[in-house]
Amino acid sequence: MNPKEIILREIEHVPEDVLEEVLDFLKFLKQRKSLDMFEVTAASESALKKDWLRPEEDEAWQHL
Repeated sequence: MNPKEIILREIEHVPEDVLEEVLDFLKFLKQRKSLDMFEVTAASESALKKDWLRPEEDEAWQHL
């Protein structure tokens, strides 16, 4: 049985007020994952910027 199936089975036996907390926690985890990805993207921007600003890049993307 995979984790998703186990969670779904466990949810059947959880009181409603606990389900609200579980939902809040799941939303928090999803948001944190999104923020982590944003931070990686933002951190790589300065490293990639020097390549993006080259004349060769401008030529390559002119047709768009």
